[in-house]
Amino acid sequence: MAADRRPRSFYVLAAVFSLFVLFLYGPILTIVLLSFQGPSGGLVFPMNGISLYWFQDLFRPQSIGDIWGSFGRSFKLGLMVLVLTVVLSFLAGLAFRRRFKGSTLLFYIVVASLIMPSVVVSLGIGSLFELLGWERHWWSSALGAHLTWTLPFGLLIMFAVFNRFNPAYEEAARDLGATNYQTIRHVVLPIVAPSLIGVALFGFTLSYDELARTSQSVGALNTLPLELQAMQTNATTPVIYALGTLTTGLSILVIATCLITALILQRRHARHGSDAGKAV
Repeated sequence: MAADRRPRSFYVLAAVFSLFVLFLYGPILTIVLLSFQGPSGGLVFPMNGISLYWFQDLFRPQSIGDIWGSFGRSFKLGLMVLVLTVVLSFLAGLAFRRRFKGSTLLFYIVVASLIMPSVVVSLGIGSLFELLGWERHWWSSALGAHLTWTLPFGLLIMFAVFNRFNPAYEEAARDLGATNYQTIRHVVLPIVAPSLIGVALFGFTLSYDELARTSQSVGALNTLPLELQAMQTNATTPVIYALGTLTTGLSILVIATCLITALILQRRHARHGSDAGKAV
């Protein structure tokens, strides 16, 4: 029994971890609580009543900002970044499986955007569009700025996936007469699909919440993070908290959907593998 007891250090580390989690998610919990105040509620504690008034107020015409327009732009931009990040990361992962001339330099150039200040990247892209005489939009210049943030993560994930990928599966497919396209479509993609869902999750969430890389590249129409920042100086009601609660819920929903999809794909792949083994 004595051997089963946890050491005192376990409880100390558990307490430190609990404080870290509280520090990380405590502010979000505060926003969620304050969003459920009554009509006379303010921006700070104590709470004045409990109701869904401020969530209902979100759907009324707002004089302090374009909430739903900015939400739509952020959601569409996130989906665009998701698709491009998945496709480009997968293709780059395939390309980097073999050494080619300039591959090392290209890799460092892609990853360098992670260590560059986000505002500098946004300012550089915005200035480039101005010099070329192109108008900045959320679907063009801001899209490019977001890809400098999401693509390196996607590429690093695919590097890790393909480093553990067994090429024997591809060789077996080619021995059976499969073309390169058929090998990628029917062998490689099903195996790496859960990882691609992770890349998609990174792409959408990083884009949806991005502020600094959007600030100088978005143009005249704000995305939701920029609109929230502007509302902090204008909004004097908990409606901003209600909006924060809804956007947080959307992020959690996207994460849960991706995790469930990845789990389903893993189980399906394992089931097909076991069926193939029985057939042999």
